Amino acid sequence: MTDRPHLQPLLDQAVITLDAPTQVWSARDGRMGTSPIHGVYHGDVRHIAAIDLAVRGTAAESIGCSSATPDRVVFTDLLRGLDDDGADPKVRLDRERTVEAGRFTESIRFASHLESEVPLEITVRVRPDFSPMQVVKAGMDDGVDWSWDGRVCRAGDASFTLSAPDAEVSEDGGEIVLVWRTTVPARGAVELDWSADLDDPTLVVTSPAPSSTTQPVASASDPRVGRWLDRAAADLAALRLALPEHPDDAFYAAGAPWFFTLFGRDSLWAARLALAADPAVAASTLRVLSRLQGTVVDAATAQAPGKIAHELRSGALSLPNEGVHLPPLYYGTVDATPLWVCLLADARDAGLSDGELRELLPALRAALEWMVVHGDASGSGFIDYRDETGHGLANQGWKDSGDSIQWRDGRLAEGPIALSEVQGYAYEAAIRGAALLDEMGESGGDQLRTWAADLRSRFRAAYWVTTDEGRYPAIALDAHGAPVDTLTSNIGHLIGTGILDADEERACADLLTGESMSSGYGIRTMSTGAAGYWPLSYHGGSVWAHDTAIAVHGMLRAGLTEPARRVAEQLIDLAEGFEYRVPELHSGEPRVIGGSPVPYPAACRPQAWSAAAAVVTAEALR
Repeated sequence: MTDRPHLQPLLDQAVITLDAPTQVWSARDGRMGTSPIHGVYHGDVRHIAAIDLAVRGTAAESIGCSSATPDRVVFTDLLRGLDDDGADPKVRLDRERTVEAGRFTESIRFASHLESEVPLEITVRVRPDFSPMQVVKAGMDDGVDWSWDGRVCRAGDASFTLSAPDAEVSEDGGEIVLVWRTTVPARGAVELDWSADLDDPTLVVTSPAPSSTTQPVASASDPRVGRWLDRAAADLAALRLALPEHPDDAFYAAGAPWFFTLFGRDSLWAARLALAADPAVAASTLRVLSRLQGTVVDAATAQAPGKIAHELRSGALSLPNEGVHLPPLYYGTVDATPLWVCLLADARDAGLSDGELRELLPALRAALEWMVVHGDASGSGFIDYRDETGHGLANQGWKDSGDSIQWRDGRLAEGPIALSEVQGYAYEAAIRGAALLDEMGESGGDQLRTWAADLRSRFRAAYWVTTDEGRYPAIALDAHGAPVDTLTSNIGHLIGTGILDADEERACADLLTGESMSSGYGIRTMSTGAAGYWPLSYHGGSVWAHDTAIAVHGMLRAGLTEPARRVAEQLIDLAEGFEYRVPELHSGEPRVIGGSPVPYPAACRPQAWSAAAAVVTAEALR
């Protein structure tokens, strides 16, 4: 077997505590350092790779892990080496871990039911790391050189300041060592605590100003819907970020651990799916992205005038395992620009004020112009993409892995690629953008409607295919204008955009709820009838909750309430299977009676658009 020393860390068995841009990963017993993902992260840097707690004279035996909120977890251990000879355990350790933006705290509480006092010596060993997030993701985390002055640990610009009242603090063998000596009174308790304040002045995101803009969403009779809504609301709150210059304008970070930053597509879809619960974050997301809107043509950053950004980082992003090297502000997304317009229209329908809309009119015009003038990168007549650098994203829709655009026989499609759902987004953006211009007394609406009508006509002529699975829109057109014929979840994104007629929308809904596409826990990214299907393929057979929720969202808008309800019922079963924190994706294998959803072990969680799927699910089931 070929040796593969560098593998992306698995996440499904780890416990996360978070308040963006800070996150902490550990084992379920609280130990940190036994898995590659473990650590204390702030922004794009892992400040601490391992924390080990030991009590002299006894092992700590884990009996519980409880997390009522995203920013707090409690680990409970028994200390039977300090106990008496009775059957009942009488000495316990509760280790409460709390995360605030830029701060990590552990409160360590020892409680005894013994009749005599218990002397304790507690040692906490902290291993600084300061590896960049991208290095951890690549499985190449070797740590970097750091310095320690007895209080502050530093590597380059990043640092943490350690506080440990009443502890002896020293450095030993590449670790910072904290030692407490204390006594637990008879039938009493004692509590110790330590913390690390994390700092990185190079961060391009920050914790937003406090907000209470969320509003209740009507829940269904199924009590599980309310449980998912509560968990999702907490996770979305923990994922809120802002840019430092505008701390009042929050957006949703894409997800933990890798994507604690602004992602155009992800932040837009999360805000759109959660619109009924938090219309204010939709408005602020629009403003944040408008300030970064492209102004020039630049192949190195994939920028163009009017284009909405894909990703913002504090430095260049290199993924050596994937051959990707991206600039700090990268525009390699083909769908974020029309989605920005669609969210603006949704926000207006949800109550966006005249003043807020007028402020965004220049960005609206620029986005619409990008669609009409710059969106067709190859002259295909459709909005498409190609990476002109050789080290950018090869695929620039939401299915951005290198093998996501396949023919039914498993061959990879040749780019430039014109994704089907992007044409739907663009059609909707043009029609609704024209209506916004009309409403504000601006010119240009008629030209946009003409452009949209032409796009719709050409889409119908170019994209529809007939295979053994039926008649449906292809996932994309390839470099030669040929429709790539795999049946995929992308057709769900077309429903409700207006680019399909009512009969076509129903036909797509029927396929999505059919056996080859419906897993029982959501809609598969690729049909089981395709040669490339594999249930644990990232975009070739797995199920993504947000992808399924987008189909539900479209079905509701198209009046297809019954199929929307059937799919939403699968999502609530999925949520229950993952204890209401739905991961980025999961395996697409068929549901088994009495079983549960199978994890995709490297899936991010919490993920903003997966959490936001709860809101659309509630709308479909009420």
